[in-house]
Amino acid sequence: MPLQTLDVRGQPAVRLTLPEGSTCTVALHGAQVLGWTTADGVERIYLSPDAVFDGLAAIRGGVPVCWPQFNQRGPLAKHGFARNMAWQVEPVDPAAPGDVRLVLTDSDATRALWPHGFRVTLTVTLTPQALRTALDVVNTGTAPWAFTAALHTYLRVDEIADVRLEGLLGAARWDAVCDLRHPEATEALRFGEEFDSVYAAPAEPLRLVQPRGTLEIAQSASCTETVVWNPGPVLAAKLSDLPDDGWRHMLCVEAARIDEAVLLQPGAAWQGWQQLSVR
Repeated sequence: MPLQTLDVRGQPAVRLTLPEGSTCTVALHGAQVLGWTTADGVERIYLSPDAVFDGLAAIRGGVPVCWPQFNQRGPLAKHGFARNMAWQVEPVDPAAPGDVRLVLTDSDATRALWPHGFRVTLTVTLTPQALRTALDVVNTGTAPWAFTAALHTYLRVDEIADVRLEGLLGAARWDAVCDLRHPEATEALRFGEEFDSVYAAPAEPLRLVQPRGTLEIAQSASCTETVVWNPGPVLAAKLSDLPDDGWRHMLCVEAARIDEAVLLQPGAAWQGWQQLSVR
């Protein structure tokens, strides 16, 4: 199936369409998934209508690639530089017609920020009823270096008050809003105010349940944390690239590697992935 090139709000992107009707759109800026529509026409990824598409700023929504730093836990700008760089689309592999693959390698611009040699590949795999994003990191330099990362997935929901997230009961939790650490005591999380927590990733997939159906969320064992975030009404009103009511239609559930950085030796590789499946 041919990979379609297109323009999304003035920025170059590619779109993959399966014969049964599922589609996936990925911006070259940040290798950022912008949308995933299943064959029933339902959009599963939230993209803010107020997102900035200037080829410089991070895009609010979709699946930003946070690398080589998560949040502000390090010397780089928030969430690192990968989400603010132009990636290159690699040729479609005939053996994997449902894949979109983009690559970012070190350059003068990246070395000015972070003086290391690397090759990072994002592979987006579209199948009927499922979307998988996989981040592959290779140290192409001559010295070891460390990184943290996240696939910062914005899931679209019809109404946040009507959804629940299951599967985190008992998981170690750092509540960033209250700066408290404790095991999760709730079997099904519900949302209405600001929610920002880092969990020890559970062994089994999570389930995002809403009236229209359930989305199963799985991640690789190499992603040792799961981040759950919703800005709530107060913070949403302060974000210029998110509508005031945008918080009602999104929930971020992120596959992440945060608490213990990955140390890569020269020539070594690491992979982390997240898979979303409609049930």
